Amino acid sequence: MARTALTRTVAEAAAEPVRLHADHNALKRLGNWTTADRFEVRSRRGSVVLDLRSPHLPAGELVVDLDLDRATVKLLVPDGTVVEYEDVEWTGSGKVKDGVGQQYARIGEYPEGGRRVRLTGRIRNGEVRVARGGVAMLAAMFSREYVEDVKRAHREGAVPTVDDPTRTA
Repeated sequence: MARTALTRTVAEAAAEPVRLHADHNALKRLGNWTTADRFEVRSRRGSVVLDLRSPHLPAGELVVDLDLDRATVKLLVPDGTVVEYEDVEWTGSGKVKDGVGQQYARIGEYPEGGRRVRLTGRIRNGEVRVARGGVAMLAAMFSREYVEDVKRAHREGAVPTVDDPTRTA
């Protein structure tokens, strides 16, 4: 009996990576937008913002596979998250801008029980920026998605969640 996409199990669906593609444009995924633990990000001369602060994401390690060409990825992560990028293949200029993560590496101590985000793939003349805590909250708040979330929350008598995905109504 042949199985269709509609008969896939929840485990099979969770095993599928979330695929994001930005070609000469900006793409943002903010708030509680997924429950996946694997992401494939492809961008050519674009920018991608990934909010990985949601409590609905699985505990443990999240894997972000990158294929960037003159592009920028901004990761919004909770405080205490370790971002590992040793598996990234670099061509040309570029780097990972993660001030707090560099402090962790410098002293050789990483927070206990925090989430791990492992970056893999290739970056050609691009960069990854990591925003944590309050900076991540501000980055989410200065977006159209946040304005729409505030309007929705006001209509429904709820609270917005784009700025702080851990908040519940």
